[in-house]
Amino acid sequence: MAKKENLIVGVDIGSHAVKICQLQKTGQTYRLLAVGSAAIPPGAVEDGVLQEPEEVGKAIAALLKNLKIKSTKVGISISGYSVIVKKINLESMDDETLASYIKAEAEQYIPFDLDDVYLDFQKLPSKKEGSDRNDVMLVAAKKEVINDYIDMLTNLKLTTVLVDVDGFALENIWETVSEKIENIALVDIGASKMNINIISEGVSVLARDIVVGSEQLTDQLASALDVDYANAEKVKLGIVPPPPGDEESIERIFNKTCTQWVLEIKKALDLYLANNPEKPIHSIVLSGGGSKVNGLNEYIERETGLRVLAFNPFDKMICDDKKFDPKYLNSIAPEMAIAVGLAIRQADF
Repeated sequence: MAKKENLIVGVDIGSHAVKICQLQKTGQTYRLLAVGSAAIPPGAVEDGVLQEPEEVGKAIAALLKNLKIKSTKVGISISGYSVIVKKINLESMDDETLASYIKAEAEQYIPFDLDDVYLDFQKLPSKKEGSDRNDVMLVAAKKEVINDYIDMLTNLKLTTVLVDVDGFALENIWETVSEKIENIALVDIGASKMNINIISEGVSVLARDIVVGSEQLTDQLASALDVDYANAEKVKLGIVPPPPGDEESIERIFNKTCTQWVLEIKKALDLYLANNPEKPIHSIVLSGGGSKVNGLNEYIERETGLRVLAFNPFDKMICDDKKFDPKYLNSIAPEMAIAVGLAIRQADF
């Protein structure tokens, strides 16, 4: 009998909400056991930094209780200014020598004091056979920021067994549910940040966080329409039609904000193509709560000339229709991508 894999509980802590997912490995696929999200107070998390651990902890505890999740092994991911992801090219060396080199030389690549960060690295597959050089993905994250998250979770009697980076969690779940390995741009639009991760031939070649998000669009709509945040959110997502006579104002706000998003996406695409002209991007894959903005897919398609796909991380997973309403799953799928990307990781390490 095959050994049963114990998976961690994926906990994605954003600036607007906490998202949690629990899966079970079933053969070559996964079964959805629990999924949900809970709003957190404004300002509780800012640019990936925990500002109000008690409030965020309350939301996580309540959500775990509501979802009846008993497992205490969790994984989180981080983003924002406190984490640096950098691809460097080095002479080929064995893992032990590489680890020593990174420890000794990382300061030339990282704009933080090395005593203040956790360092990790991953060798990337060599592009050329017989090459004497290797690309290495280097990650540095501020200890203070990570320790604050771990302390908060420890106070909830949870054991943090994984700290990932948002873009890598997204990449992992995309590669898990996607059948094709093609050159794509994964774009996750959250409430206050946008993450872009370009995957070429199955390898992440460009990852960046940008401090723009869908909350700015909601705030602008609320101000222009003189409505509260909840109603502005409904207009943004196309749940309710815009008030008569305000269509032009809404379109102007939408175009101004979403043009900024598209410019950031184009910048990343241009940088990638400058270095990889023979490997064009085939598609943009959108996720995150901000990706549900009404008409956004079509707008990005029109502006970039690329096919835009809405990411459903539950695609090809076993989801009991009696337990999970398919319409509900479809509606929350884009914003759950990072939590699901964490939830596919094993707890046995």
